[in-house]
Amino acid sequence: MTTLLRAYLRPYKGQLVIVTTLVLLQTIANLYLPSLMADIINNGIAKGDTSYIMQTGGIMLGITFLQALAAIAAVYFGSRTAMAFGRDLRGSIFRTVESFSQREVNRFGTPSLITRNTNDVQQMQMLVQLGLTMMIGAPIMAIGGVIMAVREDAPLSLLIVVIVPLMAAVVGVMLWRAIPLFRSMQVRIDRVNQVMREMLSGVRVIRAFVRTGYEEARFGDANTQLMGVALKVNRLFAVMIPVLMLIFNLTTVAIVWFGAHRVDSGGMPIGNLTAFLSYVMMILMSVMMAVFMFVMIPRAAASGDRIRDVLETEPSVADPAEPKPAAPACGQIEFHGVEFRYPGAQDPVLSDISFSVGPGETVAIVGGTGSGKSTLINLIPRLYDVTAGTIRVDGVDVRDMARRDLWAKIGFVPQKAFLFSGSVADNLRYGKADASEIELWHALDIAQANQFVLDMPDQLDAQISQGGASVSGGQRQRLAIARALVKKACIYVFDDTFSALDYRTDSKLRAALRRETLDAAVIIVAQRVSTIMSADRIIVLEDGTIAGMGPHAELLRTCETYREIVASQLTQEELA
Repeated sequence: MTTLLRAYLRPYKGQLVIVTTLVLLQTIANLYLPSLMADIINNGIAKGDTSYIMQTGGIMLGITFLQALAAIAAVYFGSRTAMAFGRDLRGSIFRTVESFSQREVNRFGTPSLITRNTNDVQQMQMLVQLGLTMMIGAPIMAIGGVIMAVREDAPLSLLIVVIVPLMAAVVGVMLWRAIPLFRSMQVRIDRVNQVMREMLSGVRVIRAFVRTGYEEARFGDANTQLMGVALKVNRLFAVMIPVLMLIFNLTTVAIVWFGAHRVDSGGMPIGNLTAFLSYVMMILMSVMMAVFMFVMIPRAAASGDRIRDVLETEPSVADPAEPKPAAPACGQIEFHGVEFRYPGAQDPVLSDISFSVGPGETVAIVGGTGSGKSTLINLIPRLYDVTAGTIRVDGVDVRDMARRDLWAKIGFVPQKAFLFSGSVADNLRYGKADASEIELWHALDIAQANQFVLDMPDQLDAQISQGGASVSGGQRQRLAIARALVKKACIYVFDDTFSALDYRTDSKLRAALRRETLDAAVIIVAQRVSTIMSADRIIVLEDGTIAGMGPHAELLRTCETYREIVASQLTQEELA
C-alpha cells in the first residue's frame, strides 16, 4: 500500500505541501485557543477587566475565522488530490489489464478485475482523502496537546501517561482481529460480483431451464457470506467505540476531580484547569481520529495488495525489447510445428501443427468439439503464445513483432460476437476510426447487414445496447463481420461467425466475402460443412492434431474424420 501511495502521490507534491501547511495552521490555532481562554478566565474575569476580555476575545474570533478558512481550503485541496490519485490508479489498472493476455485474465477472473478497479481503488482513495485531512493533524494535535497540557499543569499531566497507553492497547487488539476480516471481505465482494455478473449474462439460460430459484439461493449464499464477515467487523468496532468513549468520559471525570482539588489548594488557577481539560480532550480526540483512520487502513491495505498484484503482474504475452518492423508483404501466415498447452495442463491442446495460408487463399478449419479450432486461431493475434514451434506472419515470427503492428494486419471476428454500447457507426468504426459512411455501407453490404440497418429508425446512428443485446444473434454476427471488413486488413480470421445465419444469407455473405478478400488471407472456423466446402483448403483437426488437409473432394476420399463430419450433416444426394 505504501508503495502505491508514494508512486501515485508523487506528481501532487505541491498540493500535498499546501494541504499539510493548511492542516498545520488549523492545528496550531486549535492548540492556541484554550490558552487564550485560560488567560481570559485568569486575567479578565477574575480581575473584572472588560477591555482585556474584549481584546482577547476578538483575537480568538479572528483566529477561529482563519481556522475555518484553512479547514475549508484543506478539505478542497485534499479532495482534489485524492480524486486525482484515484483517477491515476484506475487508469494504471485499466492500461495494465489491457496488456494482459487471456492467461492473466483467466487467472484473476473478470469479476475480480472489475472489483479491483472500482471498490479497491475507492478504498485507497478514501484513505488518501481522510488521511490528508485527519491523519496529518491527529499526531500533531496529540503531541502539541501533551506539551500544552504539561505547560498548564505538570502533576495533573500524569493522567495522560495512564490514559493514552490504555487506549492504544484497546485499539491494537481490535485491529489485530480486524485485518484478516477486511481481507476476507474483499474476497466476498468478488464472489458477489461474480455471481451477479453470471446471472445477468446468463439470464436467458436461467429462465430457459427454470433455475431462477437456484440462482437466488446461490446469490443469497454469497450475499450472506459477505454479510457475515461485515457483521464480525462491525461487532468488533461496536465494542471498541463504547470502550474508548468510556475511557474518554472517565478521563474527564478524573481530570475534574483531581483538578478541583488542585484549584482548591491553590496549586492551579481555574483557567488553567479549563485549558488543561481542553488539551486532554484534544489528545483523546486525536486518538479517536487515529482509531477512525486505523479502521480504514486495514481494508485499504488489503485493497492495496490486490491492486499491486494486478499492477506487478508481468503479461505472459508482451512486446519484444526490440521488435522487428512489419514486413511490406501482406497476407502470408505460416505455422511450423506449433504446439500449445494451457498453464498446468498435462497434455498439449495442439501438437505438431504445420500449414500456411497465402494472400487470396481461403483456408477452413473443422473438427469436433474440443479439437482445438478456436485455440489455434487465437494463437495468430497472440491472445496466447505458442509453447513450441513458430507462427510467422509475412515472414516474421509473431513473437518478434510489436503487437500493435501484428493486430493492424488482422481483421478478427471472435466466436462470440460482441458489440459495444453506442451507435451502429461507432461499432463499425472500431475497426477504422476515420472510415467514411460510404465505407461503412460497403462493409454492411458485403456482410448482408445493410437491409436491417436501413430498416432501423436512425440507420447508422441507431443505438446498440451493451453487448449487442438490442439486436438478434444473426444481426450481431453480421455487424461484427462488417466491423472487421471496415478495417481492410490483409488477414481475416472468422471463428465460427456464420453459425447464426440462415443458409441463404450464409451463401450470399461468403460469395461477397470472396470477392472482397481477393488479396487477403482468410481463415474460417466453421461447424457447417456447407460453409467451408468451397474453401481452397480444409484442415481437419482431431485431438489437437491435423487429421487431414486438402480440398473438399480430396478429403472425402482420404480423411475418415472428415467423411464422418460430412455424413452427419449432408444427405447422399447433397454429397453427390
